Amino acid sequence: MWFNSWEFLYFLPTVLAIYYSLNKKAQNLWLLVASYFFYGWWDWRFLSLVFASTLVDYFAGLYIQNQQAPSTRRLGLYASLFMNLGALCLFKYFNFFVDSFTALGDSFGLNFNTPVLRLLPPVGISFYTFQTLSYTIDVYRNRQEPVRNFIDFALYVTYFPQLVAGPIERATALLPQIQKKRIVTLEQFQAGCLLILIGLFKKIALADAAAPLVEEAFANPQAQSSIILLKGLYLFSLQIYCDFSGYSSIARGVSKLIGIELSENFQTPYLATNITDFWRRWHITLSRWLRDYLYIPLGGNRLGKTRTYINLMLTMLIGGLWHGANWTFVVWGGLHGFYLAAHKKISEIRRTNTKKNAKLSSTILTVLKTVTTFHLVALTWIFFRSPDFTTACNYLTGILRWHGGFPLSYLKLPILLFALLAPIEWLQSRRFDVLAITRLPVPVRALYYVVMIIALILLGGNDVPFIYFQF
Repeated sequence: MWFNSWEFLYFLPTVLAIYYSLNKKAQNLWLLVASYFFYGWWDWRFLSLVFASTLVDYFAGLYIQNQQAPSTRRLGLYASLFMNLGALCLFKYFNFFVDSFTALGDSFGLNFNTPVLRLLPPVGISFYTFQTLSYTIDVYRNRQEPVRNFIDFALYVTYFPQLVAGPIERATALLPQIQKKRIVTLEQFQAGCLLILIGLFKKIALADAAAPLVEEAFANPQAQSSIILLKGLYLFSLQIYCDFSGYSSIARGVSKLIGIELSENFQTPYLATNITDFWRRWHITLSRWLRDYLYIPLGGNRLGKTRTYINLMLTMLIGGLWHGANWTFVVWGGLHGFYLAAHKKISEIRRTNTKKNAKLSSTILTVLKTVTTFHLVALTWIFFRSPDFTTACNYLTGILRWHGGFPLSYLKLPILLFALLAPIEWLQSRRFDVLAITRLPVPVRALYYVVMIIALILLGGNDVPFIYFQF
């Protein structure tokens, strides 16, 4: 079920009402039942896959802990890797690899018969796969004690607020909160409600309002003028951010109502002044996962400059493929890998160049860097949003070969939506705290709440699924 659905409106109060009346042990069991019900609402058949992953990783963690020899400890890790990555590749990438193999054969004049079998990927499989993998890897690295209570571990894997679209929580952060007694304070409850309001505002009033015009622009870019394509690109940049950060805010808010703190996943990424800064602010839990479990094991920056650039590219290419089974996502990841490597190289050149040059004022320079970074990121969104290369190339060509004039009135909606988002982003940027609004004077705070509620009423109405549920 969606966070912005009527079903969830009934589901959450029911879960909370029963949850508050139980002791800790019963609370965890109840949350586990609620989490399975929440996930099974889409397709109950995929519950068996989540349970199988939970079962394998639970026993893998215990097995690894009980072994001394590195070779036998690795067996437990391999079992976890085989189960989780095997399921991920089968359900998410089977069709992708088959279609790519068929297309490759066609290019050489070979006609392969494509299998009839088409697999539907389970909702959120990429998220819970990475989360449970981090547990077994940390147990193998002796950074996490294995969990002996199966209910606690199963709840860690399936915890419904963040099950299908993150944040991707580490066991070291989430499990201790699951295992201890929880008391929800009034302050925590109020903060949770505010996060839910902000999340719904971003999702319904901003992201969903932009969705129809984004769809129109990307559906047939050849038929659109350049200004419409530019408008569609700006709106999609806003849509994907508000959609995903809105989900994360709702997830954090719901979890606060339960007494569990989830990691912040976004910190005003469109205010980043370079691409490295962007990835410190965008989908933070995924960025850290890729850094700790992929980039550093590949060698990080310890094996020389060339290898560092290669590791950055490989990490982001795999990160792109994690997002979706399509070569457009690989290109999206490759572009970000190139950006990161280029920024690292430029930073090294600047550090070695001691010559003092005339500089712009720090404010103007910051604005220029921020605008440049935003547009570099927006360029990659073309490939992220397009269903195939042809559409992406047509879209990009349509903007670069400017045609159709430049009527500024076409940009009214993007300007309006960004203007509605700006106050919340500005407040959060001051302290990297989305709840900074609570420290404003009461009249100003009340005005914020009224604006968000009115925007929800006036701009809502489009029933659009959360974008990252497909990953």
